Amino acid sequence: MSQATLGRTVPAPIWDDPAMLHHVALEVRPADIAAEGEFWSAAGFEKAAAPRSLGEGYDWYEREGTQIHLMETAEPSKPAARGHVAVVAPEFDETVTRLRARGFEVDEGRPHWGARRAKSVTPAGYVVELMEFPPQTGGN
Repeated sequence: MSQATLGRTVPAPIWDDPAMLHHVALEVRPADIAAEGEFWSAAGFEKAAAPRSLGEGYDWYEREGTQIHLMETAEPSKPAARGHVAVVAPEFDETVTRLRARGFEVDEGRPHWGARRAKSVTPAGYVVELMEFPPQTGGN
């Protein structure tokens, strides 16, 4: 998306992109929060400040407008067996290498839409799909 400004086209602010997923909130046991944060850091997300109004027990990570919210929960819901979080890893090889170097298992699958794909499981048990790039609109 873009906007015309004084006869030139400029990118629309990222929050105006209706295709953007803003955040995923994941329940994590307090004892696992640091290891879960390590996974998201290795996946290319940077730690971000959670609003003080939330209080304690929240760790946030962000990359290019997409956020992962880790919420400390004594008894988290069981992660889905097949459901997963999919994130674009534009530096795919580097991301996979970083995750493996930090001890996370990463299994590369078959490519879809010409893009490489891999899956990993976070310390809290969430399945994460890493995508080299997303499919074009319509997924064909």
